[in-house]
Amino acid sequence: MQAHDNILDLLREKGAEAARKMQRGLILQPGAIGDCVLTLPLAAFMKNALKLGGIDILGHTEYVGILPGRTCIDGIRSIDSMDLHRIFAKTKAFELKDRDPLISDFADYAWIATFLGGPNSNFEQNLIFTANCSHSAEVITLHLKPPKDFSEHVADFYIRQFINQSGLPLQPRQIQAGDCLLTASNADINTGRELLREIGLDYGGKLVVIQPGSGGSKKCWHLDNFLAVAGELGSKGVEVLFLLGPAERDRFSNAKIKKINSVARSLTDLSLTQVLCLLSCAYGFIGNDSGITHLAAALGVRVMAVFGPTNPTVYKPMGPAVTIFASGTATFAKEPSIRLQRKLLDVFIV
Repeated sequence: MQAHDNILDLLREKGAEAARKMQRGLILQPGAIGDCVLTLPLAAFMKNALKLGGIDILGHTEYVGILPGRTCIDGIRSIDSMDLHRIFAKTKAFELKDRDPLISDFADYAWIATFLGGPNSNFEQNLIFTANCSHSAEVITLHLKPPKDFSEHVADFYIRQFINQSGLPLQPRQIQAGDCLLTASNADINTGRELLREIGLDYGGKLVVIQPGSGGSKKCWHLDNFLAVAGELGSKGVEVLFLLGPAERDRFSNAKIKKINSVARSLTDLSLTQVLCLLSCAYGFIGNDSGITHLAAALGVRVMAVFGPTNPTVYKPMGPAVTIFASGTATFAKEPSIRLQRKLLDVFIV
């Protein structure tokens, strides 16, 4: 009889485990690529701690499209494909119809973490109502920005918020500095090599990619610093390539772009997938506090990140080979700094 009971207990346990693995989680992340990369530890934590069968991310396709197959994210949902604006309505005015598309949009998820709305907001209340129309679901609203006095990494902040609001006895996962959050495929590397061949770069040497821009102009180290570093590296036989995206093209004059091209080759207007492929072939990366810097770090590239007004303790890129160079001076974005150039070059021994 005891053996029979043990078998039944084992079957129940396996059945419960299978049911948990069929559950899925969803993260609503409306931010750009840097925010999406910084959300990956939370996604991994949810997936492992809650034993979810998969986790999706709802965001802007141009940013989240690179994640499935390369990260812990299993699927993506386009933020533009859903009528999310309806959920921002005042709670008293919020209505759902029979077979409402919003109900089916959230019907697959047992756990939903959202960076949209705020705690106790109309959005949160309406999202809870929507998710629970089809089944029992847990909705947790997270702050995207930590308080000013916060002194840990923002990824820890996300996980801690989730634990506190879940009400479950979960243990926070310590984020390991050596973790690669994003893994490039062989196809990515081959595409990156093809991009380099198209501009006549020999992949046989050590390639250093420099991106001199960022979303905020105050976070951008003065361009002459990057040019000086590129020139010094080039004089030592290092292959340097400037990566210029929309932010750089909008901010830099034709004269500045011409100056960049006089120092090293450049690639412009690549898609995010192409940028990822290119970075998968790089030995090193130098950039500001930007989304592409976070992407390079997540890929395991050797990253030299220059921080000005933002706090590197909170927003340091996560990866196995990241070095931070911080400058709190008011001239960070306005004037060259030979001292910081030298400091970076002394560390970046290629």
